[in-house]
Formats: sequence, C-alpha cells, structure tokens
Amino acid sequence: MKKPRVAKAAMVSAGAVLLASTAVAAAVPAGAAAAGCSVDYSVSSQWQGGFGANVTVTNLGEPVSSWALTWSYDAGQAVTQAWNATVTQSGAAVTARNVGYNGAITTNGTASFGFNGSWTGSNPAPTSFALNGVTCTGGTAPTTPPPTTPPPTTPPPNGPADITVNSATRYQTVDGFGAAQSIWGSAWSTSDTQTLVGMGANQLGLSIVRTGLSPVSSEWATHVNSLQTAKSYGSNVKILASPWTAPAAWKTNNSRVNGGKLKTDYYDDYANHLNSYVQYMRGQGVTIDVTSVQNEPDWHPDYDSMDWSGTELRTFVRDQGARVQNTKLMVAEAVNLNYTFTDPALNDATARNNIGYIGGHLYGTEAAGRLKSYPLADQYNKPVWMTEWNLHAADGGGSNIWGNPANAAVWNETLDDIMRTVHRSMESNWTAYIWWYGKRYYSFIGDGEAAYGTTAGAPLKRGYAFSQYAKYVRPGYQRVALTKSSKASPLEVTAYQGDGKITLVILNRSTSAVNNAVIQAPQNVSRAEYYLTSRNANAASQPTSVNGGQATINVGARSISTLVFTL
Repeated sequence: MKKPRVAKAAMVSAGAVLLASTAVAAAVPAGAAAAGCSVDYSVSSQWQGGFGANVTVTNLGEPVSSWALTWSYDAGQAVTQAWNATVTQSGAAVTARNVGYNGAITTNGTASFGFNGSWTGSNPAPTSFALNGVTCTGGTAPTTPPPTTPPPTTPPPNGPADITVNSATRYQTVDGFGAAQSIWGSAWSTSDTQTLVGMGANQLGLSIVRTGLSPVSSEWATHVNSLQTAKSYGSNVKILASPWTAPAAWKTNNSRVNGGKLKTDYYDDYANHLNSYVQYMRGQGVTIDVTSVQNEPDWHPDYDSMDWSGTELRTFVRDQGARVQNTKLMVAEAVNLNYTFTDPALNDATARNNIGYIGGHLYGTEAAGRLKSYPLADQYNKPVWMTEWNLHAADGGGSNIWGNPANAAVWNETLDDIMRTVHRSMESNWTAYIWWYGKRYYSFIGDGEAAYGTTAGAPLKRGYAFSQYAKYVRPGYQRVALTKSSKASPLEVTAYQGDGKITLVILNRSTSAVNNAVIQAPQNVSRAEYYLTSRNANAASQPTSVNGGQATINVGARSISTLVFTL
C-alpha cells in the first residue's frame, strides 16, 4: 500500500566484526569513586577501498556531560563521513566528539556513533582509545584512595519475584520480525541489508524481509542481491514475496492500477506467474519462504493494485494453489485483517490445505477489534502474520526531527504506538510482525533525505527499539507464560524460550522506573544479559545480578528492554 504520512503512508567479509574492549577515563568531579568505560569498535561492512564502522562507548564510572574519543589508524585509513558524532582527522589521529544530543552518558549508559572510511592495503582495528586525553586501560581507575574498610556488599537478589516465567505453559512459535524493501524503487545495498539483518553491534537482527513480486518478470532481478545477502548474512531469515497486481492484460480493467479483478480464465496463468517467480529466485539461490496471493485485496488506489473478494481468493487457492511450488501461500493481507477475506479459504478443506499462512495489515485493525487472537486460524493451525504497518504522525508538517535520536515526539510514537502494537501482536498469538519500509527517514535505518535529517544506512531510534524484539526473539522461539507482582504491574511483558535461552521483552511506558525488579526463571541460569533502549540509550547493555534462577534489573522509565537468560 502506498503510504500517506499517518494512516498509510560492495562485497563484505562475513567475519568483519572487530571488537576492542578498553577503558576510558573521563573528566569527573573531585572525590568521584572511579572513571572508566568500554569501547566496542566494529567494522559493519567493507568493500574495495571503503568500509563502515560503528563505535559504542559504555561509561563504567561517574556520569559525564561531554566526551571526545581519540584513536589512531596504523594503516592509513581515513574517515570520510560520520553520524551521531563530529569526527575530525589529522594524519593518523582521529577525534570523535559528541553532538548536542548525546554528550551526557550516565553510569553504565552508552553513546554510539558511526562512520564511513577509506582504506588501502589493509584495515586493522585501532589498538588503543582515549577519552578526554586519558589513555584507556581496560578497567576503572579510582580517583581517590580506596577506603581502609571495605564497603558493605549488596546481598544476593533472592527474594519474592516481580516477574515469574512459567515455561510449562506455551503459546505460539515465533516466525520473526521484519520490514519491507522498497516495492517500486531500488533495493537495499549490501551494507543496508547487513545492518538490518545482522546480529552484531549496531545491527538490528531482522529475521523477515518482505519484497514486492512485480507483474513484470524483467524487474525480478532488482532485489536478487539484497535477498541473497539477507539469506547468507542473517540468521534464519525468511523472505515474504507480496504481489500488488497481475499483468494488466489479465485484469478486467486492463490496467495495473485502480484495482480491477483478475479474469477467471487467467487464474491458472496467475498461479504459473507466482510459481515462475519462486523458481526464478530459487535459481538465484534465494528461497521464497512465503508467497502472498495479493497485497491488500480490499484497497484499490491509483497505483499497482488488484481487487478480490474472500470467495474469489478461496476459489483461486483451492483450484490453483498447488501450482505454486517450493513455497507456502499466504492469504490475504487485507488492510485491517478483515476476516471476510480469509474465512472462506479457512472454511474450505482443499483451499485450507493449499495455504500455509494468514496475513493482514494493521491499518485500523485495533479499532476494528481484531488486534487479538484469530480463532479460525488458530483452530486450523495457520500462523497469523502482521505483514505491514506504517505510522509517522510525529513529524506533523514534515519537521526535521528524525535525525535526532533523543527527540521526544519520535520516541513517544515509537514506544506508545509501534512497540505497544508489537507487544499486543505477540499477546494475540500472532507469529510475525513486519513493518513497512526498513530504510526510510521514519523507520529503522535512515535514507539520507535531507529534509528529515537522517544519514543513509545509519540505524535510527525506531530501529534500535524494534531490535529489542527482533534481535533477541529468534525464529522458532516459543512464547511462554508469566505472572507479575503488583510492583511490576506497570510493565508490559512477554517471555519466550528457545536455543537454550529464556528471553523477556519489557515495555515500561510509565514515567517511573521500576528498580530492583526480581525476575524468576523456571530453573537456574548460567548468565543473564540485559539491554535497554530509551530516548537516551540505544540497545545499551545494562547491569544485572544473577543468583540461581533469579536476576535483578532496573527497568528505566519510558523504555523498552530485553532480558536474556542463558540456561
């Protein structure tokens, strides 16, 4: 669907992630206990003569109000473009200074920035960093003498649990979280795709890519490279192909646009067309996991579109669905998951046997009372995917707010609308959530459109927030039950189990933190990791203490966070 603003609106080495863990001293007040930090430097993509890098600084000491990180390149690399920091270079010496919105780093908080650079010969990672002129040493350094009497230690976190995971009660198996490529424009670049599907630092971990299935076969090659990259670079990435229309000559209005129905005597041709696309992509090494019969059969705009009724969709998948091989069919991606477009196929045994998934979009779905479990799909064990939504009302008349990750309007819409509906979708037993374009100024990575202030390919706040689900709730994980204490009542929480892990995604949309929250796993755990995104943090690692099957965490106000137990 073409989206109005509110309602609808180079080859890379696979192992090119390099980490340098260091400590950075910062200017701190007299009498502060310690100063230090860790620095993650990662090469996110590399091509002949160029590379992209991401840097994350975690402050381990007292809060700082501004920072300047320095390092040197030993092999002649040069920084050419940067985002979320002002980066200058003199010879081999590089200095990255905070910009206006990310100078303050709280204790255990982070600041992140990225840049593109050039190289010749080799591209080794820097071996040393310094903050505000102090050499990094790998730990914290006291700024006052240690006390003669050691301070009292904090007792282990044993105590009544605020959130208790019950893995004996299980719900849906998750297929993934994703976004769409440009349907009519150019494909994602290699580095864009890696940022969106990769599992490294400042990568977002998407596990589903939605792509358009053009009525013109000569256009199919456009997205081959990005889909190949997604499949090879990502982890268990699924591809959903969605057609907007059949070829014009097969339709009642003889046009690709303004709806028009598929003529019944072309049903077999259309099935063969869908199958030809799937087999073409297989020949390119790309498995199309799911193929939709139609994007938005109930929306007939003046761009690519095609009109179906639920009965017509039933007839098509019943009589022609078996022609589409090596993929699973989906119906029907209606604008608001209107059941009249899917009930007929579900109620027909032959049609039902020819489909693998039910799809629907989120436009108006909540208002229509359908942001909930779909009983008929559940009855016949057909997973429900939310395959498109787009909302960016925060920009109002087009204000330049999206390049500022700390903008309140951007964050409020992301947390209260986008992340809330992901949570609701999971509670509704849906198995996938797919956003509209992954690369756009209001989306997961910037598109560089000057009017909106984003850097092309750089992760945006909305992308970091979405990664709290996508990166840590992987395909095949199963949602499990939990209970909450009154202390945890402001929190919206779902829990998942898979790959020897239990993962909790926690939304705190209240204006108060929930500190020292005790999370109880169903068994002892070997370790716990905790990551948080807020207005001032981007999927930043947070401290957590573990004792047996419990972890204690601080859930920041107005945040989304993820706790990962390794069993």
